[in-house]
Amino acid sequence: METFTTPKKMVEYPQFQLQKQRSLVGLKDIDIDEPIIEHIKYFNQLPYCFTIQCCYGHFLYSGQRDTQNNGPLPISDNIAKVEYRIAYIAFCVDFSNQGKGLLDSLKAITSIDKENIQFGCAEWFWGKQANSYVLQVEPDRHKFEDKALIGYHEALRIETVRNMFFDQLMEILLTQNVKI
Repeated sequence: METFTTPKKMVEYPQFQLQKQRSLVGLKDIDIDEPIIEHIKYFNQLPYCFTIQCCYGHFLYSGQRDTQNNGPLPISDNIAKVEYRIAYIAFCVDFSNQGKGLLDSLKAITSIDKENIQFGCAEWFWGKQANSYVLQVEPDRHKFEDKALIGYHEALRIETVRNMFFDQLMEILLTQNVKI
């Protein structure tokens, strides 16, 4: 994420519900990468959170240049470099006990792999919406970029981490007792 920064302290923001309504107007499944549609639905059903932007994370390589490809990396001896398009979820949390609790749970996702998962803020999002945060899957050395050119074996590792990230994210969302 090109504007990634360390996490900011939550602040009171009385316009949270209004911002949530504005943010979700017109959001359609077609706007979301298919593998994470359910994640986004769960997030946006929470009265104390909503999503701002997201990406499943995409791998481009020789023979695969579709920037919306959601398929797994192939097992191959012929791929040396992979362009990885960052997996992330940007979201806004209400300044409430439930919002703070969710935020603490989401921060813990970084424990899956601290070298490849970051929690923080994005200046661009915070400038539009207070209490907005980002969880991203990106090699730490590239955490300020939206994409990175990495070796094939590292890409396989990132793919595994990304999948674990979204699995853990869903587990957290399911503990929030929201029905969709």
